[in-house]
Amino acid sequence: MAQDYSINIDREPVIMGILNVTPDSFSDGGKFYNKIDAALAHVEKMTNEGAKIIDVGGESTRPGYTPITIKEELDRVIPVIEAIRKRFEVPLSIDTYKAAVAQAAVDAGCDMINDIWGFRGHMALKHMKFNDTSLETPFVKSMAKVVAETGVPVIVGHNRFKPKYDDFMQDVLNDLRESIDLGHAAGVKDSQIIVDPGVGFAKTYKQNLYIVNHIEEIRKMGYPVLLGCSRKSVIRETLKVEDTDVLGGSVATTVIGLDRGARIFRVHDVKENYQAMMTAWKFMNSQRY
Repeated sequence: MAQDYSINIDREPVIMGILNVTPDSFSDGGKFYNKIDAALAHVEKMTNEGAKIIDVGGESTRPGYTPITIKEELDRVIPVIEAIRKRFEVPLSIDTYKAAVAQAAVDAGCDMINDIWGFRGHMALKHMKFNDTSLETPFVKSMAKVVAETGVPVIVGHNRFKPKYDDFMQDVLNDLRESIDLGHAAGVKDSQIIVDPGVGFAKTYKQNLYIVNHIEEIRKMGYPVLLGCSRKSVIRETLKVEDTDVLGGSVATTVIGLDRGARIFRVHDVKENYQAMMTAWKFMNSQRY
């Protein structure tokens, strides 16, 4: 089960380190897939470099991804979660939009759920014509119900099937409110909710730039904001560089996001982002001498 960890993001911002146990993630696929020792070594490295949360993901959600079955996702993430839990005292997040995976991950020791579909995973799977008979049992819970019953924090991500908007910023805010309403209806408390503007999900290049620059509008909803720009296409397109040459751009988005009101940053390169984040934080909060 989840542990009793306390993180005060009002005192200082937090880095969430990414651990992808997939064969096909866009920037680090295969590094830790079926390699528990390598995964553990990476967790140790990230925590030593400043990560306060580790986000474990078993399915790539790169553009055009094909969902894997619940069983396959569980086979990827549960052994790693159990191994981390035995060795490290660090909050763990499960990066999934499938309720059954989230439930099993919390049972195995995860402390947080990172849902890129904001309680709408069942609709996303239907849209993608996902065929997994384990979803058809009447005992399957909704993601919102899992979050309500376990009491763990949840990252409510913004996503759509297509990047079509009438009023971009207002539509994003309305989508997030609808997701939060789904959570409330199932019993999720406001104190559990963190929102993610969903950089890279159903947004054009210019929309990704805009959403990062206007995080303060999302912060006005009253929930902590997580920002995840690390190694994403918006950085590659901005710098006109290859996938492996985006570190400086990723770090820049962390500092910009911090200034705009984000307080949790989901990143691959922990050391550089942590150093930039904490340096900016200290300057931003310096007192008159």
